[in-house]
Amino acid sequence: MPRSLPIDTNNLALWLLALALPLALIAALVSGPVSIDLAAALQQGWRGDGSDAVILWQLRLPRALLAILIGAALGMGGAAMQGMLRNPLAEPALLGVSSGAALAAILLLYYGLAWQSGWLLPVLAIVGAFVAVACVWMLAGRGASASRLVLAGVAINAFLSALMALALNYAPSMFAMQEIVFWLLGSLANRGWDQLLLALPFILAGAVLLFSARNYLRALSLGEASAASLGFRGHRYPLLVLLGIAAAVGAAVAVAGTIGFVGLVVPHLVRPLVRQDPGRLLWASALAGALLLLLADILVVNFVGAQELRIGAVTAFIGAPFFFWLIVSARRGQGS
Repeated sequence: MPRSLPIDTNNLALWLLALALPLALIAALVSGPVSIDLAAALQQGWRGDGSDAVILWQLRLPRALLAILIGAALGMGGAAMQGMLRNPLAEPALLGVSSGAALAAILLLYYGLAWQSGWLLPVLAIVGAFVAVACVWMLAGRGASASRLVLAGVAINAFLSALMALALNYAPSMFAMQEIVFWLLGSLANRGWDQLLLALPFILAGAVLLFSARNYLRALSLGEASAASLGFRGHRYPLLVLLGIAAAVGAAVAVAGTIGFVGLVVPHLVRPLVRQDPGRLLWASALAGALLLLLADILVVNFVGAQELRIGAVTAFIGAPFFFWLIVSARRGQGS
């Protein structure tokens, strides 16, 4: 009798994740306060004028695709950050990417300029993310070690957070303060094709930069000295990673606000599935992040309440118990 080939459970889990994403997309398209005939809406097409077609093509599909895109950006950015800093608790917000984008958006909301153009807020938020990363890079200095990058990121992040708190404290009206707070909580409500098309090129460019540095992340897992001996010297590769994170995560924050915990939790979940390989972790985290945020948004749109639940709050509720579980597991491991 021929022996059966052993089943690689890690690869099987990744394939199941890939299969779950289109199923979650279908679930997102049929989720919401109004029931639609999905088959009829698809048959009518993009230019259909029926209510089902309008809801599907103009509201639910761009929102679902944006959730996938932003989740992938956050997951991929978190994996890259943890790989570069060799710290499993690192996330893109550590280097001020989220804070830089958030501060730029808050200033527009503060002065009431965000409504003059639908493109103004996200564009300047992306600029704010790049400015924050540039400040971290200049403060840390060329060829900075991981610890110096973290210190520079913490310093810039604290300064930007202080400026955001100051803007909230002196908000010119309750309406402006409410808009700022809601934006900081993160949301995919009222997002459409304009936001999707704005974020897409930046997130794709960030993905290209991060994947081009995947071998650097692999070498860096052996230590900075080993990475240098393998030819990854100088500041080119760290700069690629920082620019990739700024482009991908900055665009995500620019169109949806700050959504926490995805970049922190997702790499932890899929790291065992890729056998701790930082290069493979990039695309695995992108896949898992897309699925996680899409499922969170399905929960949001099906939540019955006077006001839509903010997706940033949902991801925080998901992330906090996960870290409780990590702490308990670590304590049990030490006890054994």
